[in-house]
Amino acid sequence: MNLKDKIRSIPDYPQKGVIFRDITTLLKDAEGMAQSLEDMQAKLDGVEFDLVLGPESRGFIFGMPVAYNMKKGFVPVRKKGKLPAEVISREYALEYGTATIEMHKDAVQQGQKVVIVDDLLATGGTAKAIVEMVESAGAEVAALVFLIELDFLEGRKALHGYHVESVIHYE
Repeated sequence: MNLKDKIRSIPDYPQKGVIFRDITTLLKDAEGMAQSLEDMQAKLDGVEFDLVLGPESRGFIFGMPVAYNMKKGFVPVRKKGKLPAEVISREYALEYGTATIEMHKDAVQQGQKVVIVDDLLATGGTAKAIVEMVESAGAEVAALVFLIELDFLEGRKALHGYHVESVIHYE
């Protein structure tokens, strides 16, 4: 199955000149959704890890079932102000301005190996911020797995030296 065929492309959204890759059409297709999860999990064959981290909100959609299927714990990475206990925070650059993501300070432990799962690798800013939080807690990033990678934005450069995998590539 070609998963790209299940993803709707919307031109000029959210601004002129951008082609938005809408995964809602993939998610509502049972076979496409199942295949996307199987393909993401296959990227983790041979990778040793303890936890899956998924950033809000689409990282929850893919990260939680990957964690469940692989019998691993799941750690949500949230937007600023959404977690109730003590947090580790990182600010990162957006196209226009900045944003802050957080995870609970006790979410990962010294020496644990984690996998970061998300729907999209664009510029790599969000993923790099998560990597920095994980490492500041003394844990190790074993791999990062994305459903989609926008190759032309060169997000892998921000993650140089890390094991990065993507299922679908847009040039």
